[in-house]
Amino acid sequence: MHEHRLPSSPRFWRSPLRGTWFTSVLGVVLLAGITVLFVTGLLSYAAYNPDLSRVNDKTPDKGLLGFYLFDWPTDPVWLYRFTQGVHVTLGVVLVPVLLAKLWSVVPKLFAMPPARSLAHGLERLSLLLLVGGALFQFVTGLLNIQLDYIFPGSFYRLHFYGAWVFFAAFALHAALRTPTALRTLRAHRRGDAPPPPPEAGPEGPPEGTREAAVPAPGGKPEATTGEPEAGDGKPEGEGGDGGPPAGPDPADPDPAGPDPADPDPAGPDPAGLAAPRPDAPTVSRRGALWFVGGGSLLLFATTVGRSFDGPLRTTALLAPHGWTDPGDGPGGFQINKTAASRGILPAETTEDAWRLTVTGPAGTVRLSRAGLLELPLHSAALPIACVEGWSTSAQWWRGVRLRDLAELAGYRPEDPPDVLVESLQRRGSFRIAALRANQVADGRSLLALDVNGEPLTPDHGFPARVIVPNAPGVLNTKWVTRLDFGDLSGSDGGRS
Repeated sequence: MHEHRLPSSPRFWRSPLRGTWFTSVLGVVLLAGITVLFVTGLLSYAAYNPDLSRVNDKTPDKGLLGFYLFDWPTDPVWLYRFTQGVHVTLGVVLVPVLLAKLWSVVPKLFAMPPARSLAHGLERLSLLLLVGGALFQFVTGLLNIQLDYIFPGSFYRLHFYGAWVFFAAFALHAALRTPTALRTLRAHRRGDAPPPPPEAGPEGPPEGTREAAVPAPGGKPEATTGEPEAGDGKPEGEGGDGGPPAGPDPADPDPAGPDPADPDPAGPDPAGLAAPRPDAPTVSRRGALWFVGGGSLLLFATTVGRSFDGPLRTTALLAPHGWTDPGDGPGGFQINKTAASRGILPAETTEDAWRLTVTGPAGTVRLSRAGLLELPLHSAALPIACVEGWSTSAQWWRGVRLRDLAELAGYRPEDPPDVLVESLQRRGSFRIAALRANQVADGRSLLALDVNGEPLTPDHGFPARVIVPNAPGVLNTKWVTRLDFGDLSGSDGGRS
C-alpha cells in the first residue's frame, strides 16, 4: 500500500478549500460563539439554585466547579428566558460552523508522529478532547431539545461535567491557536502573503525545490525552480534548452492554478492545513463560507420561533415546542409535561379529594381549593421558560402569594424562609423542588389558581401550581400538594 493512500499522509487529503485562512475564520466564529454558550450554560445551571437543596442539585459531587454559584434573582423577569433562548438557539446555529471547522482540520487528527514536542503534544491532546467534547455536548444538547433522552444517566450531570471538560480543552486549544488565527486574518486584510512555515528560511524554500504556483499577470501560474537554467535564460519547460515545450504538468491536479480572487492562494501554509497537491477547485473558500453561513441562517430561522408566541412559533419546524399548536383560549400556550404523562389521575384533583398541606413553625394547615380562593388573591404577568430553550410570553396568573402562605405557616411575610414544593406527579424529575427565600419574598411569586382569567387546565397544573419570576420551568411546580417552609441552608435539602 502506498503511503499517500493513508490518512496520515498529507497527499491523502485533496480538497483545495482547506487552508489557514478558511480555518481561522471558522475558529474565530467558534471562539466567540462557544464562549457565549459556556457563560449562558453556567447561568442556566445557577438558575436552579443547586446549592440550596439536594432536590435541585443533579450534580452533588461538583465540588469546586460550583465556585461561581449565587442566589438567582427574580429580576428581570425575562432574564432566564433570554439567556436560555440564546444558549439553545446559538447552539443549534453553530452546528454547521462546528462541522465545517472539524472538516477543515481533520487531516491534523491523523498527522504523524503524534507529538513532535511538548507544545505540539499538548495541542494534539487538546484537539482530541476538543473534538470529543464538542461532539458530546452538541449531540446531547440537541437530543435534549428534541426531548429524546436516549443517553445513559441524567442530562444535567452529563451536560454539566461534559461542558467543563470541553471548555477546558477549548480554552487550551484557543490559547495555542488564536494568535495564529488572528495574525492570518490581519495579514489577509492587509493583503500580505501568509507567513512562511517554520522550516522555510527568510529567503523562501530551500534551493532546488519547486515553489508553489503563483498567479502571473495573465492569470496563469508560473512554475519555477530554485536555480536558473542555461541557454536563453528561460526556465526549463518554457522552450529553453533544457526541457520540453511549455504546457500543463500532467501530474499537477490543478494546471490552471489557484483562483486569484481566493483569499488563501497556494503558498506557504503556516498551519499545514492546505493540501500539498489539491484537486481542481469547484467553489472558492468564500463560497464555502457562504454555504456554511446559509446553513446556520436556515437553522436560526427554523429554531428561534420557539421563544415567541403567535405566527413566529409556527416557523420553529425543528423544535418539538415550535410548530405544534397549543390550542386556543386562556390555556392556549405551550406546556412541557401533561397530567397524563406524569400519572396525575382526575380523581386526585377533585374539590373533595385535593388538599394543600402547608407546614411551618405554626404547625400544619390544610386548605382546599375553595379555601385558597377565600384568601387574598393577587395577579402577575409572568413568562415561562424551559431548559430546552422554548418559552412563552407573559401570561396573567392569579393566586395566593407564597409569602402569604408562609405567614400562615408562622413566618413574617416581610421575611419569609425557603420552601420545599411537592407535586402530585409520580414520575419525572423535580417532583419536589426548592425555592430560595428571595423567590418566596417576591410579591409576584404565586401559588396560581387561574391563568388568563380562567381556572388552570389539568395540563397547566390544576388545581394549583407555583409561578415564580425568572425561574426555570421545572421550578414552577404543577399539581402542588405540599409546601414546607423553613431554612434549607446547612441541611440536606429535604426529601428526595
